[in-house]
Amino acid sequence: MNPAAAQGLILHAHLATLAADHGYGLIEDGAIAWREGRIAWLGPTAELPHAYDTLRATAVDAHGALLTPGLIDAHTHLVFAGERAQEFEQRLQGASYEAIARAGGGILATVRATRAADEASLLAASLPRARALLADGVTTLEIKSGYALDLPGETRMLRVARRIGDELGIEVRTTLLGLHALPSEFHSRRADYVREVCTHWLPHLHTEGLVDAVDAFCEGIGFSREETRTLFTAARALRLPVKLHADQLSNLHGAALAAEFAALSADHLECTDAAGVAALAAAGTVAMLLPGSFYVLRETRLPPIAALRAAQVPMAVATDLNPGTAPLRSLRVAMNMACTLFGLTPLEALRGVTVHAARALALNDRGRLAQGLRADLVLWDATAPAELSYWIGGTLARTVIAAGQRVV
Repeated sequence: MNPAAAQGLILHAHLATLAADHGYGLIEDGAIAWREGRIAWLGPTAELPHAYDTLRATAVDAHGALLTPGLIDAHTHLVFAGERAQEFEQRLQGASYEAIARAGGGILATVRATRAADEASLLAASLPRARALLADGVTTLEIKSGYALDLPGETRMLRVARRIGDELGIEVRTTLLGLHALPSEFHSRRADYVREVCTHWLPHLHTEGLVDAVDAFCEGIGFSREETRTLFTAARALRLPVKLHADQLSNLHGAALAAEFAALSADHLECTDAAGVAALAAAGTVAMLLPGSFYVLRETRLPPIAALRAAQVPMAVATDLNPGTAPLRSLRVAMNMACTLFGLTPLEALRGVTVHAARALALNDRGRLAQGLRADLVLWDATAPAELSYWIGGTLARTVIAAGQRVV
């Protein structure tokens, strides 16, 4: 470890620690010190212990700038080849997402391009998207597979996801999304495809150390509850956590199914009913809000925000970065959308990309500022936490630190 990068000190920052169960946890004139990738001390600058005097010579004076935990984008599909700008035009001309998919576009269009790309090409195409998120304050990233839909291609995607973390110095959590769409070669053999994913791909990729969680697209144009249940049962046998694209376009009671398997998160939820909300609350499953795809698809049915809030279901916010329905490279813009379109408060949006996003990835060592947690920090060109949701676009992240090392 580079000793110079393994320790550091920031003085006179406006700290939003998010350390308590509610609120920003503000320290007006705060300092934070870290050693070996972990927060060693934080509190008022005036109370900094003399033990950290040796770090003062190289300390950063924040001059009152805002400092928060590193942001966490807990739902992305950023490893893919090609683009689908033409579908954007088609939707603006009246074509529906379902109609485009059934005509051979949608996910399967990206599958064709991704299968044709080798690992080096996939990495070269995906790194700029990850760098854009990093520059916007993201220090932990989830990346799903699901755009190859064959074992060699899914393996290639997950390897690229791991390499992105190594290249950028951030942590990447990988999710197998084998049940994303039915590939054309299995057009009349749905059961065979589900069996292939559950009994061959999943054990193989798990043995290779490429899978942190398992996901499925439970939808009329995706996979049924029964098919999803088969996959989740296989994941449970391997002690892998699950998450679910649930109730986005129709209510197949995906939220309740996710809760039944104690899923880390249920994602989208535009069509989730009261029973689904109650199930999420009972299971402790995070509601993952994805306003980017809601915006791009020009949806009108909102996720049940008031019901989720009343039931105290933790609400995370993510970009859903993907080539078809959310070509969104800014988690802060997703925060703004969550406030403007879904009615979240700026506090809820910030906790949604830190505290609750960490929970959605089963990472209890980040998302807050507290002694002993990972030194994932962002110093912003802002003074108030609400500014992170208020400003649309632009560059606000002044310094991004992941595990104690400056990455931006």
